[in-house]
Amino acid sequence: MRRHPRRGEAGREVSEAPSERGASERGAEVGRRIGVGLMYGLWKPRVLGAWRVPASGPVILAVNHSHNVDGPMVMGVAPRPTHFLIKKEAFIGPLGSFLHGIGQLKVDRSVADRTAITRAVDVLEQGGVLGIFPEGTRGEGDFASLRAGLAYFAVRGGAPIVPVAVLGSTDRPGRLIKQLPPLRSRVDVVFGDPFEAGDGSGRRTRKALDEATVRIQERLTAHLENARRLTGR
Repeated sequence: MRRHPRRGEAGREVSEAPSERGASERGAEVGRRIGVGLMYGLWKPRVLGAWRVPASGPVILAVNHSHNVDGPMVMGVAPRPTHFLIKKEAFIGPLGSFLHGIGQLKVDRSVADRTAITRAVDVLEQGGVLGIFPEGTRGEGDFASLRAGLAYFAVRGGAPIVPVAVLGSTDRPGRLIKQLPPLRSRVDVVFGDPFEAGDGSGRRTRKALDEATVRIQERLTAHLENARRLTGR
């Protein structure tokens, strides 16, 4: 694997592993292809509205989070390679190396993780797709509690937000693992219309981000309600 040189403390060249640098677009594309095979092999995804994702330029996919499969599912069915912000606890051993290799971003949720923030902004500045679970952790998946990070990335990166609803049953028999839809069951992934979070002023003050968070929550909640009506979930 190719390593890029950097200067050590004594001026010597040392190698920097890909996991220590920004996210790999090629890796994210590999992850998307793996996700396609895995998700269609284990479940029956029904993808609605994927054409709404802008074909180029920076974009944020804001995904509700009620199943462990939400991230891999969206990564597999999204029309573009996606770099998800994923909790650092998942980056352990071989799985951590794999996630780094497919362009995913490790984030420490207990602090203001400046490294993760920088790499996420880099993805957007390079015209890539950033995937975020705006609720921060898996829960009811109803967008009821949003963190301000999504607003910051949208305003700072000048990226439209595409709401994504992943809807699958977790209360039916047949589940081998808790918080996973039953194998070979249908999982609906509904992409919404892109929208701008900011007010057009470009302000990144606390007040501006709080106002943007309110706007985002309203749009995401409305999309989830529409997705449920559309799919009957």
